[in-house]
Amino acid sequence: WLVKAEPDSRIVNGHDVAFSIDHFEKGKVTSWEGVRNHQAKNYLKNQMKVGHKALFYASNTKIPGVSGLAKIIKEGYPDHNAWDPKHPYYDSKTKKDDPTWFMCDLEFVSRLPHFVPLKLLQHLSTLSVPPSCTPYLKQSDIDGIKKMALLNRGRLSVQPVEEIVYDAVVKLGTEGGWEELLATKGKAKREK
Repeated sequence: WLVKAEPDSRIVNGHDVAFSIDHFEKGKVTSWEGVRNHQAKNYLKNQMKVGHKALFYASNTKIPGVSGLAKIIKEGYPDHNAWDPKHPYYDSKTKKDDPTWFMCDLEFVSRLPHFVPLKLLQHLSTLSVPPSCTPYLKQSDIDGIKKMALLNRGRLSVQPVEEIVYDAVVKLGTEGGWEELLATKGKAKREK
């Protein structure tokens, strides 16, 4: 899975809804609440299972990307915050006896030593073969990255991720070595 959080301060109904890898690491466990998209809600409600792995993604920030790893520790249950008029994610249309919105609980696993920016994943998705600076990536990793929902249906806040793609992102975040790809790409753009 890939779950998106917004690390930068944003006020909703008088509350700051920022949630960064720092918040997650400090708290260790969090409910994945406030999802107000029906497709993402269905993933939370029906498909995310205890033990599933997730990529923690920083969204709606200057440099979006994957900063850490999590795992699901409690399967989907009603998002009770939708019933609280004081909560940032209140929804007056949902009912306690027929809830519209669901959440699950996630546990912090680790930070990635190398932040994996969206720009890197986008760049890798344009390549026909793995770059030489990432000898740990296989062709199947590149092919999987090309199909990522993040790159093809990016706005969804909870997204399925194939295991091969999860593993490829973990390798990128653990091994690094790809930094020159983004530096070279940026330099080429500036020289044009």
